[in-house]
Amino acid sequence: MRHSVAPNRMSQAASQVTNAVAMNRLLEKKREYDAVAALERVTALFLNRIEGLADDCEVMADAGQAHGQVLEQWQNMFRILDLFLASRQQHGMDDSTVPESTPGERLVRVPLDELQVDATNPPRGA
Repeated sequence: MRHSVAPNRMSQAASQVTNAVAMNRLLEKKREYDAVAALERVTALFLNRIEGLADDCEVMADAGQAHGQVLEQWQNMFRILDLFLASRQQHGMDDSTVPESTPGERLVRVPLDELQVDATNPPRGA
């Protein structure tokens, strides 16, 4: 008697179908993994850009504080100029004469260039 080969062929066909389904599922999972890995890379780049923007915002905030401090000083500057002009008008002086010192308030010119040179070249005996 002869053995039938039909069951073997059917099991081989079923095995091939199972292998094809498994390969399709493997390819699908590989694509899914690649997509998640790409998303992680893009997210890391996005995070770096956002951190850079945050650093830039901190620099701008510091600059805003510095500008605020400068603007805060203008009021004092105008007050000093008003005092100078008032004292000049009070003494009836024009631009060519130097006002005499008024007790308590006086504008003084500080020679910054000489102070900076002295700071960079300290005395040798000290």
